[in-house]
Formats: sequence, structure tokens, C-alpha cells
Amino acid sequence: MISKEAIKRGYNRGNYLVGKHTPPDWAGNLTAEGQRAGMQRDPVTVSDAVLDQLRAQADAVMTTREEAIAWTRDWWAASMIAETGGCPATPHAVIVRVSEIPQIQAVMRIAHDNSIPLTVSAGRSNVTGAALPVRGGIVLDVCDLNRLIDFDPHSQIVEVEAGMFGDVFEQTIQQEYGMTMGHWPSSFGISTVGGWVACRGAGQLSTRYGKIEDMVYGMDVVLADGRLITVGGAPRSATGPDLLQLFIGSEGTLGAIVRVRLKLHRLPDYGRAVAWGFASFAEGLEACRHILQHGASPAALRLYDNLESGVQFGLPETNVLLIADEGEPEMVDATLAVSNRVCQTQRGEPLKSEAIFERWLDTRYLTGKSAEGFARSPGLVADTLEMVGRWRDLAAIYDEVVAAINAVPGTLAGSAHQSHAYVDGACLYFSLRGDVEVSARAAWYRAAWDAANAVLLRHNASLSHHHGVGLLRSPYMRESLGEALTVLADIKRALDPHGILNPGKLGLSDNLSSHAQANHD
Repeated sequence: MISKEAIKRGYNRGNYLVGKHTPPDWAGNLTAEGQRAGMQRDPVTVSDAVLDQLRAQADAVMTTREEAIAWTRDWWAASMIAETGGCPATPHAVIVRVSEIPQIQAVMRIAHDNSIPLTVSAGRSNVTGAALPVRGGIVLDVCDLNRLIDFDPHSQIVEVEAGMFGDVFEQTIQQEYGMTMGHWPSSFGISTVGGWVACRGAGQLSTRYGKIEDMVYGMDVVLADGRLITVGGAPRSATGPDLLQLFIGSEGTLGAIVRVRLKLHRLPDYGRAVAWGFASFAEGLEACRHILQHGASPAALRLYDNLESGVQFGLPETNVLLIADEGEPEMVDATLAVSNRVCQTQRGEPLKSEAIFERWLDTRYLTGKSAEGFARSPGLVADTLEMVGRWRDLAAIYDEVVAAINAVPGTLAGSAHQSHAYVDGACLYFSLRGDVEVSARAAWYRAAWDAANAVLLRHNASLSHHHGVGLLRSPYMRESLGEALTVLADIKRALDPHGILNPGKLGLSDNLSSHAQANHD
């Protein structure tokens, strides 16, 4: 049995930061002039009069180019390519720091009344460019809105401000209340609670605890005109459409998430893990499907293809399936019994479970992120693509996406693992690695993403499982959502008539209203 100490050591060790990177740009298809401007188009400047209004409300207002670059830098591969190529992604913006909700309301009103673009920002760990201010204006930094407000022990609901970082939040609820949220994203130590909700994130134990949209009980949102609204707040409800889910995943385009109420779980003190090997990735997927459809829901159900099994576990001749669970002993033992029976029936080979689980704890935040196992060069590009689809399609999607990535000139290797599973389908998490001339990095990156997404669109799969859309997936959203994207645009227009909130994300336009453009001109 895997010890409780090993499990907690893996969760609390703190290796969530692989290294500080300088950020990205989606500039492969821009003109030379556009590249010189980074990822911004016709950035809106903030007048001295508006700056004075902002200073009267905010804790700090920063206006230099250097501050704009530093405070908008994120983890997207495209912005990293841009900045390391001498072209920072978003050099034009005013950074406004706040620590209270009334300040956020005041800044929103100023932006709304003057039709100035406003992008909410916090941990900036996003890998899709979701918080890049492509039209300049105001970047509203909410990292100092970071208090834990209340805990209801009977209902196991905690209320927290949106700017609290994930590691601080989890440590606090574990130590003070003996609770956990069970939410362990790879960005755990460099992302915030509000960011999790805004981008519809998932943790590595989501098969047990759910994605973030399953964990949110209710929240408070500041709208573009400064109004503060509350959405959610009941275990289940039939009082019309679910407005809570409207704002979850909206990436700051509909409002600023400021307070979140979250469902917690008792901190487990029992856990086990097993590992199996399969001759092919498709056979491993079948085992995962049967485990879920036979009623088991282990905390971690992760299947690695040959390449990633070799990189992470030193087992390149098999496809490693790791199954781990935690909680009440009877439930954990039953889950592992079902899983073992299914794997045996599906012709899996039992592996040395403890060594594989320990290795996973050591490397689970690194694999696929750093092009580990490949020689470093100035032209190396590494990124990940996570999608979700039906079980019936996943084996073909795996084969076709890996083949499409590998067919792009300059690709080193495409690979994948299955990271989050459900009764009806699962998430495949692809890694893309290329090594090209430094000047060709952006073009290779765009070509690889175009090739992979063409497969997903052909299979009618969802383009993202938990990273969100941002700028990265915006070019593919019209074909993916069809007329539904027009409905989303109509909703945004109703809530944000000037189009000021985080323009250009979710596949929506970065055009401002005529009033905003008149002010800019």
C-alpha cells in the first residue's frame, strides 16, 4: 500500500514552478510591422485625466513600458517566442493594483464610462494568452484581493477572494479546517482561485473530485458597469438557467470574479495506487473506459503512451496506466478492486506500483512541459494541447493528432497521455515539441496547432478540457461552436456593451464600440 506520508509529501512538496519563463506571442501569421507591435493591435492609451481617477481609487498605478511587459508576462509558448525574439507580447498597458472589491467596482466604472479596455489579471500562469491586453488600456491586477473570508463546517463550504494563490489556499484549509479541495492543477503554486474559475481549470485528481465547475457553490462578480452580482448559492436549483456556469470559464470577458464559495472535502488519510502496462494506447483507453463505466472513479486514472512512459517511468516498451485513490478505506479498496479486475480482463500486465507512483509524485508537474528527454537548442519549442471527446473517438484522435503533429516539418515528437476520465469520454493531453531555426519558431508553432486542431474539428471533439481558449484557440472557435459563438457574442454585448472586458478572447472580436474608438482616436 502507498503510505499516507508518501501521498501528502507528493501533494505538499511545492515543485509547482519549473522555472521562470519569459512569455509568448501568436505572431506566426502577422506582418513584420505587426510583429514589432507584439500581440497588440492599435492599443488604447489612458489619458492623464483618467490616470488621476485611477490613482484616486487604486493601491498602485504603473504606467511604464517595462512595467507593462513585466506585469502582463504569462506562460504561453507564443508569447515566450515573441519576447525571446525581442518583441514583447503586450508592452502597452496601465497596470492598476487593487485589494478591495469597492476598488474593483470603481475601476470598472471608470473604464466603462470612458470605454477603455480592461483585462483582469492575477497569477498569469495561463498558457493560452487569456490575460494578455491585446487592445492595451487597463490591466486590473487582483493578486492582493486574497483573503479567506469564511468557512461553513456543516456544509463544507469555504468563501475566499479570487486573488488567493492555490498553494496558500490549500495549505490554509488543510491546516485550519482539516479539509481539502482536491484541486491540484500543474500550475498549483502560481495560479489563483479566481483564475481556476475564469478558465474552467482541472486538477490532477479530477476523476475523484471533479473539475472546477463541479466545485464552485457560488460567487460574486463585478460587471462592466461596476454592479456587483451574486450567482449560484444552492446545492441544486430550478430558478431558471444556471448563471453561475455562464461566468465560469468566461475568461474575464463578462465580468470580474471577486469572491468564490467552494465545496470542500475531508482531508483523506488513506490511499493506494496500482499500475498496469498495456501493449497499445488504444488498449489502455479501453481499460480506462471500462473502469469508469463499471462505477469506479479513482482519484487519478492516467494512461501514458510509449514515449511518455519512457520519459516519465523508464518503460518505453509499454503504455503505463497509473490508478490511485484516496478517501475512506472501504471505498478506496473497492475502487482498486474494480480497476484491477478490469485491467486483468483487458489483458494488462501488472507493474511495480510503488516505484511508478513515487516517480509520478516526483515528476507529475513536469512531464510534457519541458521537452524532457530532448536536446536543448535555441530553436526548441514545447507546448501541450488538452482536448476532450467521446470514448468511441479517442483512439483514432490519438493516432491522428500524433501523426499530424509529427508531419509538421521541424517536429521532434508528438505524444500524449489520458489525464481526466468520465463515464462518457476522457481528456487526452498531447505534447508538441519542435526544433527549428529561431526565426521559424512562431511559424512551426502555429502550423503544429493548426494540424492538431484540424483533427479535433473533424471529430467534433471539444478543443479544450481545462486550459481554456484565450488567444491560442480563438482562430478555431467559429468552426468549433458554429452559430453558438454568435449567441455568446450576443450575451457579451448585453453585459459589456462597449466591448471593454478582455477583448479578443474566446474567439470573440477585439473591436471596441464606436464610442470607445472615438475616445481612442
